[in-house]
Amino acid sequence: MASNLVVIDASARRATIKTTPAKVLSDVLQEACSKLGADASRYGLKHNNKTLDLSNPIRLSGLSSGAKLELVQLSRSPSVVSVALQLPEDDAQGVSGGRLIEKFPSNTTLWLILRRFESLAPHRNYTQRAKPKTAAGDPSAGRLYHEAPVLNIMGRELSSFTELQKTLAQLGFNSGSVLLRLNFRASDTPVEVAMEQIDSYFKSVEGESKAGAHATSMTASQTVPNTDEPVLPEDGNGAKSPAEPASPPLHEDKAVSIRDTPQQTNPPIPKEPSILKSTTTGSSQRAITVFKPSSSATPLAAQKAFREADFEPTLSQAQRHQARLQTEGRNRTLLSDRELAQKDDAKAKKVAEIKDIRVRVKLPDEHVLEMTLSSADTAEMLYDNVKESLNSPQEPFLLQFPLDNGKKRTVPQNSKEKLGSDLGMSGNTLVIFHWDEGVSAKSRNTPLLKEHLREHAEVLKIPDVPELDAPEEPAVSSTTGKRLGSNTSERKIGKPKWAKSLFKS
Repeated sequence: MASNLVVIDASARRATIKTTPAKVLSDVLQEACSKLGADASRYGLKHNNKTLDLSNPIRLSGLSSGAKLELVQLSRSPSVVSVALQLPEDDAQGVSGGRLIEKFPSNTTLWLILRRFESLAPHRNYTQRAKPKTAAGDPSAGRLYHEAPVLNIMGRELSSFTELQKTLAQLGFNSGSVLLRLNFRASDTPVEVAMEQIDSYFKSVEGESKAGAHATSMTASQTVPNTDEPVLPEDGNGAKSPAEPASPPLHEDKAVSIRDTPQQTNPPIPKEPSILKSTTTGSSQRAITVFKPSSSATPLAAQKAFREADFEPTLSQAQRHQARLQTEGRNRTLLSDRELAQKDDAKAKKVAEIKDIRVRVKLPDEHVLEMTLSSADTAEMLYDNVKESLNSPQEPFLLQFPLDNGKKRTVPQNSKEKLGSDLGMSGNTLVIFHWDEGVSAKSRNTPLLKEHLREHAEVLKIPDVPELDAPEEPAVSSTTGKRLGSNTSERKIGKPKWAKSLFKS
């Protein structure tokens, strides 16, 4: 096993690093760069012109004692790493396989990765957990103490806040995929003290103008950050989050979220049987149209006649498919910061041009609610419009809509995020209604919509698609059975040259 390694930079300077079999190559790179005065995030290691995987320990790297490693400069553009977050059993309910998978730039810190996964659903909380002490006779019983996240990466545990500020590249992950196992560990630090320490860290890094990923210190009468709207900044250091009232001390012996707030009372439900109107302050009146579920058990698409030839690709379609595969198979460089900024500006300009969004909410009983909302309307307004049509508006439910990449995004409740610029809705959007796990069986079995809405429901009319004429089949040769193109001619079939000599008399 290697007991020391020699790292050589471009100017032939050397740095001897003492190693152990369990030492990770990323730690070797960190020590070498500190001795040579280089930034470890911009360099990698090579051995015999082969790039080393910095996430491997020494015993799995195949390096011998005294091996000479080259310090090479990496590309300035960060690479893409696929990150899978393995959740604990208590938090893995409702998550497929208990894992959350996303792609991140290699210069993203572990802390920001946790914050990003928090933003995918409003009920997730991985960085601001708190748990009360319940020890008998303890004067601090009932006070909330911080539960720090602990990540295990290939047997390596990262638990302190400073360790979670390391980027994927610093841990040796510049490409491919990585599995992060998440757990939580109770600390003796009160949650308000922990928030102050986290906030002071980001202030020292970014300065007073950029306060970091958390709001200012909180006490019982102050506010705490709301992570329902986290932002993943380009510089990888954090982003500010809005604040909301802190929760009172709890005495139950279980982990609680310090982001939970008292539920707001539901707006009054109008009793007019004709048109529903939003009661949210400052919003304009929104008409809701209700469509009946289909009366046939057979899907409408299965009732339409079709031609088998419609499912056979034509020659031009096959050529375009092959050209696309060749284009996608070519290596392409990552976009620069300037190109990414231009792409974001173009996307924001396109979203700003959208004024109205037609939203269709599909309910579990196959009823459909249709409403036209403004792109400036918030997610809270969408929930209010749906609640006004329900028999049990107090029951918890979720709204989800599909994204362009095939995944589903949950519309956050009680959120001021705009439907257009923040959530990315545009044009015609289909939203799926899901009951929450805590809904009673009575609400699931009773009719979902109010009676007068079901009585005035309309039939969803689907326009008939005109049938296209069948494409003309190319001519087929009567002798060879092959199709004849416009530029081809049928070849005459005769005796081969070698056979002519056999028939000479």
